[in-house]
Amino acid sequence: MDSEQHWITKLKRNGKDPAANRLVSKYYKEMYAFIYKQTLDAELSLDLAQEIFISMLKSIKSYDSGKASFRTWIYKLASHRLVDYYRSKSYRYMQIVESLEDYELEDGHDPAVSLEYKEEFEQIVSLVNRLDAASQQILRLKLFGEYTLQEIAESEQVPLSTVKTRYYAALKWIRKQMEGDRHG
Repeated sequence: MDSEQHWITKLKRNGKDPAANRLVSKYYKEMYAFIYKQTLDAELSLDLAQEIFISMLKSIKSYDSGKASFRTWIYKLASHRLVDYYRSKSYRYMQIVESLEDYELEDGHDPAVSLEYKEEFEQIVSLVNRLDAASQQILRLKLFGEYTLQEIAESEQVPLSTVKTRYYAALKWIRKQMEGDRHG
């Protein structure tokens, strides 16, 4: 049994076991990066990462190593939390607040490039949020979790052909929406 499985077993027996810290330490940077790539907000990413690990500890008893690797399971928790966040009132409120404020950009950045990137990024994120949950999950894992389509198929337990179809259809739809906005 590898150390990760050992920690999980200890945690399933006692949710307050020090193994929790080891498990969190092992995945923290990866989860933070996954969230940050989708929010571009350091403080928010810290909050969401913390919530994901709290959720992991609360639901560790339901984790089944026969169904998915622990890494896949925690990515699934993170994706669901992000979907919930983007559906939340606080996110929509923040969007309104930010659109009213002027962006303060750090020195040394070309403001036009930073602003253009941030606008395009926000547009992509808002389009991803409009997709159905299954397509969102595939796009998030592929674009932000750097999973291969094969790994996504295995983690979601769906045929690779289905993952490919959903992924390319979602990309095509996003591209079409963005082109429509540019020409509109």
